[in-house]
Amino acid sequence: MKTPTTAEGRTASDASTGYSNSASADLGAARTVLSLMRSIEDIGRDRARGGYSRPVYGSAELELRSWFLEAAAQRDLDVETDRNGIMWAWWYAPGKQRRDAVVTGSHLDSVPGGGAYDGPLGVASSLAAIDVLRDRGFVPSRPIVVAVFPEEEGSRFGVACLGSRLLTGAISPERALALRDGEGVTFAQALTTQGGRGDRIGADRDMLARIGIFLELHVEQGRGLIDLGAPVGVASSILGHGRWRLSAHGQGNHAGTTLMAGRQDAMVAAARTVVAVREIALEHSGARATVGRLQPIPGGTNVIASRVDFWLDVRHAEDAVTAVIVEKIHAEARRLAAEEGCTMDLVEESVSGTVHFDATLGLELSVATGGSPMLPTGAGHDAGVLASEVPTAMLFVRNPTGISHSPEELCEDDDARLGTVALADALAHHAG
Repeated sequence: MKTPTTAEGRTASDASTGYSNSASADLGAARTVLSLMRSIEDIGRDRARGGYSRPVYGSAELELRSWFLEAAAQRDLDVETDRNGIMWAWWYAPGKQRRDAVVTGSHLDSVPGGGAYDGPLGVASSLAAIDVLRDRGFVPSRPIVVAVFPEEEGSRFGVACLGSRLLTGAISPERALALRDGEGVTFAQALTTQGGRGDRIGADRDMLARIGIFLELHVEQGRGLIDLGAPVGVASSILGHGRWRLSAHGQGNHAGTTLMAGRQDAMVAAARTVVAVREIALEHSGARATVGRLQPIPGGTNVIASRVDFWLDVRHAEDAVTAVIVEKIHAEARRLAAEEGCTMDLVEESVSGTVHFDATLGLELSVATGGSPMLPTGAGHDAGVLASEVPTAMLFVRNPTGISHSPEELCEDDDARLGTVALADALAHHAG
């Protein structure tokens, strides 16, 4: 983490905000977040892509889960792993029951070659916020819980926020169990290797009933806070978004003996569609459309692809516009494929409508954190899934690069500490 300083030797955030002695003490206690993040900085490093690759139930993510369990035990938190693989670490006063909880937390998995902060910062900040509260002598009147959700990114099994979707019933157990990763391993098989049971996953109304509110801290995945000059912000909404798999079907053949004029090249059909995706998205103000993953079959250098699977991500604030964009892309993809003597299929993998976070809770969170600005985001989160079931809000911590899902993702030390104190203030406000 990088810490900017002024000419006087004070940190930049101290200089701009003029903390009281009490606030400075909080920031001192919040240094825990820095040590927690540094303790995991070597786990899951991707030497080929740069950054981190931590797919759910892979060796790196399992090591991080063990790290979390150890960190929770060091804080005398009562940890349980539910039937959907979500870990819950409880802090509550003696005699209190596990209900009406103030839940915080995030995820530990990553996209391939992702940044260090997307997910783990929220988990580390949650643990550090408990340290801040205990340093203040705070005793919760409502339970405070740190939750860790599996497969938030969907980088292994293709469905984002899989843990929270299972918890809320947003995805059926049957569909979840049948999901396959790039090696053909099903989610059912991966779950079994970790001691889970496919016949037990799915909507958990009892666990949902224990949650009073959910507050998720996350590094910002854009430039909103940079442009506002603020270290911490509050999410107002999440753009509607979805993932679709397009499959171009052609004729596999020899690259050296097949004349160009006689080819049915699925790769060409896919490539022309990728360009069309950009052009169609540009027709709709505020739209985002991306193809970030492409898999040719059979994938040989000297083989014309017989099939190419590629994944489409589309986002817009208006769900109806998202649907129109996807329909246009599919129609154009079919037309382009036909020109190449190919066919094109489209399969929906996951769709989430635009989410507006609880307005009252968001305003309270803004006030409790000293008037933090409110801003929308185009990134999906477990908080967005839980918003349909419980009052939910999000804190964002400034990312000075404005880049995410990339090794260039960053969070400065001062902002990480400020985010931890902001989260601690919010937890105290609701659990006090």
